[in-house]
Amino acid sequence: MDRREFIVGLTAGIGMPTLAWAKTELSSQISLGELQVMTLSDGHLTLPRSMLFAGLDPAAVDRILQRSKVAQGPIHPPINVTLLRHADRVVLFDTGSGPGFQSTAGQLVTALDAAGVGPEEVTHVVFTHCHPDHLWGVLDDFDDPLFPNAEYMMGQVEWDYWFDPNTASTISGDRASMAVGARRRLEVMEERLSRFGDGQEILPGVAAHASYGHTPGHMSFELRDGGQSLLILGDAIGNHHVSFSEPEWHIGTDQDAETAAKTRRRLLDMLAHDQMQVIGYHFPKGGIGRVLKAKSGYRFAPRGEG
Repeated sequence: MDRREFIVGLTAGIGMPTLAWAKTELSSQISLGELQVMTLSDGHLTLPRSMLFAGLDPAAVDRILQRSKVAQGPIHPPINVTLLRHADRVVLFDTGSGPGFQSTAGQLVTALDAAGVGPEEVTHVVFTHCHPDHLWGVLDDFDDPLFPNAEYMMGQVEWDYWFDPNTASTISGDRASMAVGARRRLEVMEERLSRFGDGQEILPGVAAHASYGHTPGHMSFELRDGGQSLLILGDAIGNHHVSFSEPEWHIGTDQDAETAAKTRRRLLDMLAHDQMQVIGYHFPKGGIGRVLKAKSGYRFAPRGEG
């Protein structure tokens, strides 16, 4: 028995409650012509409000969060990984957090299993950006590639920034470990990773859409078949409450907060006008829905709700 067989056997013996939980979290799926799209739960994060909303008026933030029925204390954003099935392709957009980030995350393998997909069946992994909850799940418990047959894809600007060995020493201090972790994973993927630019059709029906600010090269992705379309946002709009109500307010997790705010405003205007469906990586109820104009700002309407 090799080490991977051992760990699979071990988790099979103790993992039934987790599997049942994951099935309940497979909460959104949609068809766009021949494109079959599903969101898979990697669990959730636990983040202090001070990390997300530093510099903002706490009372104003609280009013928005209360309207959105967000409980007091830390924020617990869900993690929605997108799975696309099209022709002979099985595509993941981001890979969740993996085993080494937060104990409430790293559930993607269980969610894939509940969806009937083995890691070896994934043909392509497309990254929005290199933050831990989007990239670190690409390696397994033994730091081997979790998706052994996949081609990896990432925007050129994002790759250049995180692969640069100087990034860890020039990024703000609390992000240095993220830069080290990102480069280590990029090194593992380097020989099987292709890069692309803004506007490029990277796969049939999948186009890259530059949405810089959260990270220097953050990408969103438009899925389209005929007249039906959907935008995978990644963290270009990182929450469904404050950033919808006040898109120009700076968010603490954005690396370039000013650029990120401009990107948010542009995307929200476009999405509300065009009524394009979206998937938000940290949005509730599986993340699929639409952007609606509100009296002040915008609001997120999960699929099936007005």
